[in-house]
Amino acid sequence: MNKDYNFAFLDEGSKREIRRSILKAVAIPGYQVPFGSRELPIGRGWGTGGLQLTLSLIGPDDILKVIDQGSDESVNAVSIRKFVTMCTDVATTAKTGEATLIQTRHRVPEVPLRDDQILVLQVPLPEPLRLVEPREEVTKMMHAEKDYAPVWLLLYESLIRYKKITLAADYPVMAEDRYVMNPSPIPKFDNPKLHDAECLYLFGAGREKKIYAVPPHTKVVSLAFDDVPFERESFKGKRCRLCGSTDTYLDELFDADTGARVWQCSDTAYCKEVRARCV
Repeated sequence: MNKDYNFAFLDEGSKREIRRSILKAVAIPGYQVPFGSRELPIGRGWGTGGLQLTLSLIGPDDILKVIDQGSDESVNAVSIRKFVTMCTDVATTAKTGEATLIQTRHRVPEVPLRDDQILVLQVPLPEPLRLVEPREEVTKMMHAEKDYAPVWLLLYESLIRYKKITLAADYPVMAEDRYVMNPSPIPKFDNPKLHDAECLYLFGAGREKKIYAVPPHTKVVSLAFDDVPFERESFKGKRCRLCGSTDTYLDELFDADTGARVWQCSDTAYCKEVRARCV
């Protein structure tokens, strides 16, 4: 640990204030709790919200995993992991099952998480009503009155125009039949993982200064019409070129050698574990 920093970089007062906001968010699933977002040595929009949650919760005995779009080796994941290690000296891992605290951007791990694990998601835009209403004071009133008609209209217009709902990420969900929330820019393939999960999901938006949560065993339902059910991305007929998985979220890649399109698991740790079991 770098002795020039306080443990986990933030001062103890800041961490206590953020933890109090987390407790309120856990008590009211889907509700966006304002908090005093702190300055960090990374730019806003690059994960400061999720990082502040991680720094406020992490302890010496935790094991940290950081992923970006499913990968443990992307620039964002490597940079955040190095920073947290520098100011805490906690153990890190690439294996989902070993981690007690996981910070992620744009993906939920393929392996179901346990009740002793916390998943922290980086959120650029926490307000699910922003696409239909730009004014913050109006969106607050809409949440208070449970007025979500404009969101339903947005989904309906997409359905009429394209014969399907075209939102691929940021697909809105209803938490405990009360608040419509943004599950962060995870693909809608991951939305069902939020429902009745064992783990605690925390969402941090540093630039927007908001924290919200999905506690364990919370009812989370993706918005859908009675006659047009919610559908995840389909990878029917496709498989990972490395591990052969057919039931995971796959990234479409271009093979420079053959000129062909190929498919590969987005969750690199899961892919490696599957291949290791097959050896």
